[in-house]
Amino acid sequence: MKEYDDKITEVLSVHYEDVLKQIGEDPSREGLLKTPERVAKAMQFLTKGYDEDPDGIVQQAIFHEEYSEMVIVKDIELYSMCEHHMLPFFGKAHVAYIPDGKIVGLSKIPRVVDAYARRLQVQERLTIEVRDCIERTLNPKGVAVVIEASHMCMQMRGVQKQNSVTTSSAFTGLFMTNDSTRKEFINLVQAKLH
Repeated sequence: MKEYDDKITEVLSVHYEDVLKQIGEDPSREGLLKTPERVAKAMQFLTKGYDEDPDGIVQQAIFHEEYSEMVIVKDIELYSMCEHHMLPFFGKAHVAYIPDGKIVGLSKIPRVVDAYARRLQVQERLTIEVRDCIERTLNPKGVAVVIEASHMCMQMRGVQKQNSVTTSSAFTGLFMTNDSTRKEFINLVQAKLH
């Protein structure tokens, strides 16, 4: 499979060349000659999540196991683009679940985060989409997702608050109903165990 679609690259390149003209740049100057094509390819990479099936990612690696304690994959790097300004936001996701007879290959959880993050997003929806995917595919006793991210739309423009970080969370099952389970998750996410 090709990394970039030539037809999409061609169409987007024409539009990005026009954008350069509209902001007062000269797309024929040396430094910008290939910029429309590079941006067209970058956009295809940054939005490749539309072509991925997060549920299918998890379903590739489900194993029957009687393990019933919390499983956490934390500090998952994520990069996304805000759908309001098409500027990046980036940070870390922390995902936990309590198995109920099924576990998933650990590499699949970061892949699910990427599949949803590589779309135009808002952080709140991204948090819920990751939670719901794990809930749907594994049917665990509970799922917890916390995302911490810095948003360029807040730091580079708008309120211009360079040190702001946004935290969002979404819980199901035991993480919603059992305070000690939720506290254990938060403590483990905050702990520096490695």
